[in-house]
Amino acid sequence: MNSIINDIEIIKSETTKIHDVDFDNLAFGSVFSDHMLECNFKDGKWQAPKVVPYQAISLDPSAKIFHYGQSVFEGMKAYKDANEDVYLFRPLDNFNRLNISAKRLAIPELPENYFMDGLKALLEVDKEWIPKQDGSSLYIRPFIFASGNGFHASPANEYKFLICTAPSGSYFSGKVKVLIEQTYSRSANGGVGFAKAGGNYAGQFYPTQLAVEKGYQQVIWTDDTSHEYIEEAGAMNIFVRINDTLITAPTSDRILDGITRKSIVELAKAEGIDVEVRKLSVHEVVEAAKNGSLKEMFGAGTAAVISPISGFGYKDEDFELPELEETFASFLKKRITDIQTNKVEDPFGWRYKLD
Repeated sequence: MNSIINDIEIIKSETTKIHDVDFDNLAFGSVFSDHMLECNFKDGKWQAPKVVPYQAISLDPSAKIFHYGQSVFEGMKAYKDANEDVYLFRPLDNFNRLNISAKRLAIPELPENYFMDGLKALLEVDKEWIPKQDGSSLYIRPFIFASGNGFHASPANEYKFLICTAPSGSYFSGKVKVLIEQTYSRSANGGVGFAKAGGNYAGQFYPTQLAVEKGYQQVIWTDDTSHEYIEEAGAMNIFVRINDTLITAPTSDRILDGITRKSIVELAKAEGIDVEVRKLSVHEVVEAAKNGSLKEMFGAGTAAVISPISGFGYKDEDFELPELEETFASFLKKRITDIQTNKVEDPFGWRYKLD
């Protein structure tokens, strides 16, 4: 049955999978909601978006996504509060970053109303898929890829924009042990490290596999030339606490401008925590671990919010972080998730209520 929400055409699924889902035991990003948003770029412009049943898509083998990697994506979440009201967290930041990424990969930028009105329509249709359990949320994946055909090495003339959603529990559980990378690089000066391009993540998988074989769960990425400065942790931004100062690397064309990252910086400053946004050398971290001033390390990103690090390896030596009763990581994670789920006031204006 077709309908219209926010000027978006809705084509409803004839069946639902929701009754087969165990919402108390959700793996991250493995169960998908009934509908998705679809929008095509052709004839030089974005066509009207519509909500359709979640389904497979058909592409020609010569579609340029397969050959030249024009693909960008975002990660967001929707939350329900105790009154069943639905909230997003800084959605316009995701929209703006999607277009920043698209521009860098020569993908046509998307109109804001297509993104926001389409997302609202999709969430209205699949509202029952948003979990209410503590720590759970509806993960939202907007993405754009080249669907135009041809083997010529050039930007495509057609693209697809989709938003798919997946009810999910916590992304990580427990602390992770990481290896400081000294050979491989996540990104380089002048490259696409600042963009959420699919290829950035594909390039991380092999070095991460090597780290896992050595007994670590993730990699800490260092700069591409000297490998002397810490930049990111796995697919997340990284924070390091030395004594009572929280340090994170400045964003650049190598480092993603993480929405959780900048929220942590702003929130920590508001809570009176000393925050430094500066280059941080591996040597400084190792020395802090040796002299006892290294208190915490944690990754920050949409999926996990904050992922504590228990220890790190560097040049065949392992360093364990202390077990603290009260940590910046747990304090800041609770503050952010409480804002996201409408449990506390939002003095920053980050929370976005869906009407």
